[in-house]
Amino acid sequence: MADTRYIFVTGGVTSSLGKGIISASLAKLLQARGYNVTIQKLDPYLNVDPGTLNPYEHGECFVTDDGAETDLDLGHYERFLNNPTSQANNVTTGRIYQSIIDKERRGDFLGKTVQVIPHITDEIKRRIMLLGKKGKYDVVITEIGGTVGDIESLPYIEAVRQLKWELGRRSMVIHLTLVPYLAASQELKTKPTQHSVKMLLEAGVQPDVLVLRSEHSLTDDVRRKVALFCNVDLDAVIESIDVKTIYQVPIKMKDEGLDKIALHKLNLEPRKEPELKAWRSFLERLENPTKEVKIALVGKYVELPDAYKSISESFIHAGAVNKVKVKLCWVHSEGLEAANLAEKFEGCSGVLVAPGFGHRGIDGKLMAVKYARENNIPFLGICLGMQCAVIEFARNVLDFKGAHSTEMDRKTQYPVIALMEDQKNILDMGGTMRLGAYPCDIKKGSIAEKAYRKSHTMKRHRHRYEFNNKFLEDFEKAGMIATGKNEDTDLVEIVEIPDHEWFVGVQFHPEYKSTVVNPHPIFVEFVRAAVKHAE
Repeated sequence: MADTRYIFVTGGVTSSLGKGIISASLAKLLQARGYNVTIQKLDPYLNVDPGTLNPYEHGECFVTDDGAETDLDLGHYERFLNNPTSQANNVTTGRIYQSIIDKERRGDFLGKTVQVIPHITDEIKRRIMLLGKKGKYDVVITEIGGTVGDIESLPYIEAVRQLKWELGRRSMVIHLTLVPYLAASQELKTKPTQHSVKMLLEAGVQPDVLVLRSEHSLTDDVRRKVALFCNVDLDAVIESIDVKTIYQVPIKMKDEGLDKIALHKLNLEPRKEPELKAWRSFLERLENPTKEVKIALVGKYVELPDAYKSISESFIHAGAVNKVKVKLCWVHSEGLEAANLAEKFEGCSGVLVAPGFGHRGIDGKLMAVKYARENNIPFLGICLGMQCAVIEFARNVLDFKGAHSTEMDRKTQYPVIALMEDQKNILDMGGTMRLGAYPCDIKKGSIAEKAYRKSHTMKRHRHRYEFNNKFLEDFEKAGMIATGKNEDTDLVEIVEIPDHEWFVGVQFHPEYKSTVVNPHPIFVEFVRAAVKHAE
């Protein structure tokens, strides 16, 4: 679309201030005004994508419908906007350099010297403009990862400088900084913000709006001081005070007028006022639960909640639907032993075994599945969690001694989880997985059908190993039923135990599809089952 507007969101002072949440909140407000908006994340690290990154390094890897392994911020974008993102919504420096080097090897640059400017910056600009050129977005918001002053961020800031010059009133820059509160002097300090903006100015970029993250409300004096020293309009100094939940941020940004100032800077019509009825209804239910339910989340990264960000957010969405507060009990799978199972799961009305890779913590996950199955506690297994449910059932119900996944034990006599045929000859990291949305046919009368209220759905995957259909007849005779299958490949997508109170394992990742407006039905039903169990 020739008239697409571009908003760039940068950060200063410190990382993890919430650029993604501010971007998503502004996008939500513009969307509520009738504009078609999308958000993209530019990550300065040299990895091609987050797919091979350890969760300790980067938190959760979020997967899109088209199979892109992306930054977890894209999960926030989808949860806020209720619109799917794609490969084009996340770009890393690794991907930029890979593209340029590939072009150089092909001779596309006709023997010229390849340099950061203009070749790298031109490629960054091309990636930024790509979403706008597809012709369906009025506004593209681009979040620049890291903080201003980082060496790896310099080409991105330079690309923003060039685009601001080229686009004129069709672009703007929002800079998010921290205003710390010093308890000793009982005052907010603006100096870090001034220095951050100074760094941005040295790179040739003048911010149009400043969003100031703070634990305390900004005084009029603080706003005037920041506006004066940072060359921004007084009404463009926006307060972003700490809130109990990220879902309150769009309301706060509306109160601060962030969407109005953005429309003014971009020379866009205000159109209608953002009502946010569904959003406010969600917040009302979220903030006023009628009861509380405790659910155990079993994984090997539980000391880092960001590793399971989409799962924890899905529980917030599902809890609001059921008017309950879901209290997650984070259980480290490596710390589980037969002797402490009852203690670890005390008071829990549901058990979720989380996705993951590798053998570390697998024994604890198997014990968690067994405990939930034998004690008739509602259970949900996701990806590896579903595979653990299959392995545990094979060992303890079918009496398949040593049954395992060939990921953990290549020589197991009972490979109930095995490598997909089309993956056996692929060795490169990053190319070894089934990624993106695939179809699933759901069996009539199953828990899944009750949840989805339909017999066909599309679900996102991120895995390499699958249920081994050679053993399907044994499982179904013993009481574990395949209630969801891929219509094209006959691969098992969902398993259930009908005789259990509520026992579901899914090979896909339902958490990637849960949003504020459309909470994922599997999570909604799981929470409902947990509430029923508690009662």
